[in-house]
This record gives sequence, structure tokens and C-alpha cells, in this order.
Amino acid sequence: MKDLVPALQEPLKKVLGPATAKVMAEYLGLHTVGDLLHHYPRRYEERGRLTHLADLPMDEHVTVVAQVADARLHTFASSRAPRGKGQRLEVTITDGSGRIQLVFFGNGVHKPHKELLPGTRAMFAGKVSVFNRRIQLAHPAYELLKQDTGEAVESWAGALIPIYPATAKLESWKIGKAVQTVLPSAQEAVDPLPDTLRAGRGLVALPEALLKIHRPHTKADIADARARLKWDEAFVLQVALARRRHADTQLPAVPRRPGPDGLLAAFDDRLPFTLTEGQQKVSEEIFGDLATEHPMHRLLQGEVGSGKTLVALRAMLAVVDAGGQAAMLAPTEVLAQQHHRSVTEMMGELAEGGMLGGAEHATKVVLLTGSMGAAARRHALLDLATGEAGIVIGTHALIEDKVQFHDLGLVVVDEQHRFGVEQRDALRGKGKQPPHLLVMTATPIPRTVAMTVFGDLETSVLDQLPAGRSPIASHVVPAADKPHFLARAWERVREEVAGGHQAYVVCPRIGDEEEDAKKGARKKSPEDEAEKRPPLAVLDIADQLAKGPLHGLRVEVLHGRMQPDDKDAVMRRFAAGDTDVLVATTVIEVGVNVPNATAMVIMDADRFGVSQLHQLRGRVGRGSAPGLCLLVTEMPEASAARQRLNAVASTLDGFELSRIDLEQRREGDVLGQAQSGARSSLRVLAVIDDEEIIAEAREEAVALVAADPDLEHLPGLRTALDALLDDEREQYLEKG
Repeated sequence: MKDLVPALQEPLKKVLGPATAKVMAEYLGLHTVGDLLHHYPRRYEERGRLTHLADLPMDEHVTVVAQVADARLHTFASSRAPRGKGQRLEVTITDGSGRIQLVFFGNGVHKPHKELLPGTRAMFAGKVSVFNRRIQLAHPAYELLKQDTGEAVESWAGALIPIYPATAKLESWKIGKAVQTVLPSAQEAVDPLPDTLRAGRGLVALPEALLKIHRPHTKADIADARARLKWDEAFVLQVALARRRHADTQLPAVPRRPGPDGLLAAFDDRLPFTLTEGQQKVSEEIFGDLATEHPMHRLLQGEVGSGKTLVALRAMLAVVDAGGQAAMLAPTEVLAQQHHRSVTEMMGELAEGGMLGGAEHATKVVLLTGSMGAAARRHALLDLATGEAGIVIGTHALIEDKVQFHDLGLVVVDEQHRFGVEQRDALRGKGKQPPHLLVMTATPIPRTVAMTVFGDLETSVLDQLPAGRSPIASHVVPAADKPHFLARAWERVREEVAGGHQAYVVCPRIGDEEEDAKKGARKKSPEDEAEKRPPLAVLDIADQLAKGPLHGLRVEVLHGRMQPDDKDAVMRRFAAGDTDVLVATTVIEVGVNVPNATAMVIMDADRFGVSQLHQLRGRVGRGSAPGLCLLVTEMPEASAARQRLNAVASTLDGFELSRIDLEQRREGDVLGQAQSGARSSLRVLAVIDDEEIIAEAREEAVALVAADPDLEHLPGLRTALDALLDDEREQYLEKG
């Protein structure tokens, strides 16, 4: 296969020289000519037009086209140049309406002082920062857009100037020149799309698309190229997933059908409430899958508190009923312990198999985590190997070689996004035949992301909240702009406690890391302070609250570095109502259930992601009293961080928030996390906006794989797949 694409596999070292190639490899992950050709411009500037400066994002590396308004050279005294010999050049650039300052120091002032004369147009690249409340670019790199230097005119002849995703080490225009060098190789790009598909959809050929995206003459060129390249990305990814699903349907599995009056029936009789319609519908989908001779691969999505655990538990009981064993995997020990506690509570005497007082259909439910004592661990392992334990709940410790199952029939994975394909694989190997798989997530995933990230899983959604859940009011507390709001927040916490309720205070950090570094670094301007200071810490805040605004209340701390027994004791006291306020890290993000807790204050809320804030907020309002969530931040009004917090405060709809989250993070991360090993995360395909393309590509891919699972007639597509899936993923597909 490989000799078809020698031109695109050529290492950049050979073509561009070692220095440039090294920077490209290190900072942009580009190694071959093909990689560089697929490094597409982020946007295009028009030669005659200036970039709108008001919209620049803080702290990001940007490239702008602007005009010099004025330039002033100042001298100043400093420790390095005591006699007033220090030089600072301040250049103001404008887009016609807004202005932004550039600053150059020391010996760096001479060249720009000569070149950046008022009226000059240039491209500037640098990091946007705030100094003395004004926006500036410090030491930007720049490229003059003059009309008289022959070489520059050649490479920027088009009216549309491509602006590439760049780094401080390699500016956009240097990447542009490198692309110019390798562009002739685009002619040799092998087209992954089948001709019929390409012709049927009126898409341009791949070589033409590459030329048009890097050197467009018109906006129509860009549109053609993007439409084509989006299809490539969507289609190749969907073919990979379709092949994986196809391989899965070829695997054998033991059908697991529950008996009419076994464990599941006994459990359902015990339930003090009836299942919601959603829970019944999803349970039926799952039982349908469990009864087939191929392994189930299902993703169960549901908001925090929609009753996913109950649905999963019924699936586990059905498998135990049918003579198999079920394993539930949680991402952390705290969570595994909580699941174990809630499962045994829900099951009552049905979880006491082999013990006095156990019901006749009972089974054993064991916990297996890394920090268990040796004796308890041996005992648990023995129960698994003999089949005495029908259900095991644990952390990644379950995947270790030592763990042997009697007959593993179902694996339930909680919070998939922390759990990669490799681990799923290792667990599958524990069954005599591949076990059925149910993946649960409380992070609502928009349909298209489900089709891309979890494309090998069928999806079920629980979207009703059980009766008796209360609404949660959320507010942003701008601590820096309005300190009295923060004082009011602590008053609200006292009011909730006075009303017989409890509260959480969440911080991003534990606080026993590096104390001294912080103490020395306290004298800075307020902007600097918000930017540079370390995130607030549990131990500091708990101390300040107990001595200050929450004086007299029972305040305890909980974080991941505590001993498991201590964590458990703290959680028990909080659950029992012996603690008023729990100051914690995100260990409480998933699975903590204390219906009496009604208020949550999240400190430095801007340091958390949108879906994480939504998860945390789901810990309050679990009882009949309304919940309150306060998002405390020192970020200024106009910052992106504040907009993100406003979005979280404005809606309780997890699906809406996951869309916002995606739009802000750009999809790369979402796919990057879940598709470990997929080298090319999406470049032009926007998971949210391109829903139709993804859905259509999925249909085409399914049809194609059904007709030709090994892609024998499509060498170009095979090559593209090899590029998408490095060897490790390819093996994964082989193993299914």
C-alpha cells in the first residue's frame, strides 16, 4: 500500500530543512508532507481588509492584519540600564475603529522602529495580554504587507491570506511559505472517497481541494475545499467505526435471559416506587440486546439523578438470573464504594447470598479496589472465581491479571470518558466469550458526538428526572467586581443551614502542595492576581470559613488524598447530617447522594469545565427542597470565562450545556480524549454544525462496509484509514 504515496510520506526534514521541521514536529505534531498539507488555515484575511481588534481572545496566540497608527520610543531607567538608557518602543496599531498596543524592549526596538512607520500595513502575531487595563501584544512577530518586495508579493499574491494555527515558535506566514513549498505534492494525494460517492455529491477531487484550501482565489474556492475535506474526515472516521461495529456483530456472546420469577423479579417487587417510562423503555432496549447471541455495546446517557444506576443494576440482576456474573467499573475508589453501598442498600437481603437471612434468590455483591486489605481482597477474588459473587463493583483494579471470573456476562462502565478503549478490551478478555457491555455517562452528549466518539455503541437516553426532584437556582458571584456579593453568598449558606439543610463548598485544589511559593508571590496588580494566583485550595478555604463567615457551623474537608477510611467517615457524617458544610475538591463530582444538601458554592468556578460544573451542581436539589448553586469567580465581566459561567447559570439542560461546551472547546478535545490513538482529530469537521454530513457519512459508511468489509476495492480509503488509526488502533479493530 505504502508505495502509492511516497510524495506525501516524505519527511519534512528533507523538504524544509531540519530546523523548521523540528519546530513543526514538536509544536504542531507535523512530520510528513501529508501532515503539513492537512494543516489547514484557521481563517483567511483579505489583503485590503483589517482584522477586527475588539474581538481578540485573551491569552491566546493570534495573528492579525492591521495598520500602524503611531510609534513612540521611550527611554527609562531600570536595573539593567541604570542611567536612563533602557529603551521601550510602543507601537499602536488600529483596525480603523479599535486600537491595540505593541511593545518592544531593549535591542529589539531598532528594526521595528525603522520598519513600523505610521500607515504601514502588516501581519502581527503574538499573545494577547492586558497591561494597565489596556490590551497589548508584547514582542509580536510581524510580516510587512508591502507591495514592493518581490518575494513577499509572490507568496501573498492572492487577495485571501491564509492564517494558519500557529505557535509562538512558528508564525502563520512561515507556515504559509512552507506549505507553498510542498503544495506541488498535493497532486499525488490518493483520494479516499469512492468515485461514485464523490460524483454523486458533486465534491471536488482531493488534490484540487488541497490546492483550494491553501491558495484560494475566491471565497467559493474555500467553500468547495471545506465541503470536500469535511466529507473526508466524517467518512473515514465513520468507516472505521462501521468496521468496528461490523467486527463486533461477528463475535459470539452468551444470550442472557432472566427467569420469570428469579432475582430480577424479586428485586422489582422490593422497589418502593414504579420505574419512569424512560427507565422502562431503556430497560427493554437493554434486555433485548442481552438476549441476542452477539455482545451488546450500548451507551446509556442520562442526566445526573435520572436513575441510570437503577437501570444498570436491573441489567446486572438479569444476567445473574441467567447464571452469569456482572462487573461494574467506576473511575475512582470513592465512587466504587458509593455504588457498592447504594447497590447493597437497594437490594437488601437479595445481596446477602450464602448468608443467614439472605433471600432464596440472593447473590453476593463484592467490592474490589486497589486499597483493600490483603485478606478482604483474597476473599473477594475467591468469591469471583467460584461464582459465589454474582456482582462485583470496583475500580480499574478489576482489570488486573489476577482477577478471574467464573462466568463474566456483563460489564457496566461508569463515566466512559475516563475509561479508554484499551481498558474495555482488557475486561472483555475476562469472559469465556466476550461479555455484554453497557457504558453509562452523566455527561449529556449531543447526538453527533455520540455518532463520532461513541460511534461503536448504540445509544439509549434517559431524559426524564424522577418525580420529587427540585429545581436548582444558579447564580454567578463576581467576587472581584462586587465583593459584597460574596459576603451575601456566605449569608445564604448560613440561612440554608439554619433551615436544617447542608451545603458544599468546592475548590479546585487541595492545598497541601507547595506552601512557600505562594507566600512569596503576593504583591501584584489585581489583574495579575486573578491571572497568576494559584487556584483556591480546600484546606485554606475551610480554615478561613470556619474562622470567618461560617464561624460556629460544623465545617469538614474531603479530598482525594485522604485515607479511604477517613473519606468514608467524613461522607457518613455528612450524609447523617452531623456536618453542616463540606469543603471538598471534585471528588464529590459523581455519585455523592445527600438529599438534605441544598446549597453549593463553587470557588474559582472559572477553573472548571462546563460539563464539570453541571455535574457538580447536580449534587444539590436531590431532595424536596429547592437547590442553590453559586459560581464564584474573579474573572472580569468581559472574559470568555465569565460568559461560560453565565451559560451554566442560565440553563439546567445538560444537552444545551454540552453544546455550548463543545462550541467553546472546539471538538478536538472531545474526540482527542475518547479516541485515544486516533492521530487525526477533526480539523475542518465541526461536530455540532455538520450534523447532516456526519449522519449521511455514517449511512454511506455502513452500506459500504456491509458490501465490502475489507475494503478490497478501495485502496485509497484503506490508506486513509491507516493514517487515521495508528497501529495500536488497527490492532484494536482486529481484536474487536
